Amino acid sequence: MTSSTLSTRPYLVRAINEWCLDEGLTPYVVVHVDGDVLVPPGYARDGQIVLNLDPDATHRLSIDNDGIGFQARFGGAPHDIWIPYANLLAIYARENGRGLAFTQGVAFELNPEGDDEAGDETVDDGTPADDAPVESASGDDDTSPDEPPKGGRGGHLKVIK
Repeated sequence: MTSSTLSTRPYLVRAINEWCLDEGLTPYVVVHVDGDVLVPPGYARDGQIVLNLDPDATHRLSIDNDGIGFQARFGGAPHDIWIPYANLLAIYARENGRGLAFTQGVAFELNPEGDDEAGDETVDDGTPADDAPVESASGDDDTSPDEPPKGGRGGHLKVIK
C-alpha cells in the first residue's frame, strides 16, 4: 500500500456499524489488547476484549481513518477507549453474529445463519469460496481432512476482496 492509498478497514467498520444501527442491532467489536490499545486494566481476557459500540453504551464515538475512539463506563467510572485498526479483530451484530472479521489485512464476512445473499464468491486462485480450504481460526486441527467439521454446519466465512 502506498502512502496515498487509504485502508478500506475504516470504511468497512463504519459501514457495518451503520448497518447494525439501521437494523436496530447492537454493534460489537473484538479487539486484540496490547500496548497500542487504550482500555481499562483488568477487563481483557486472554489478550482480547469485546466492546459495545451502541450509542447508548458510548460517548463521543469516533470511527476515523486511524482507529476507533470513544468514552465508556466500566464499573460506573468513565474511561477513554482507543482501538487502532491493526488491533481490531471483528465487528459484528450481537443479536445475529453477522459482520466482518479481520486478519492480516483480509476481511471475512461473518454469516452464522448461512444464507448466501452475496452469490458465488471466489478466492484468488479462481476456485469458488465454498471449495477453498479453510484453516481453523484457533490453529487447532482436531479433525482429519476426511472428517466433516464439528458443529454440523461447516464454515460460514467468505473472503471479501
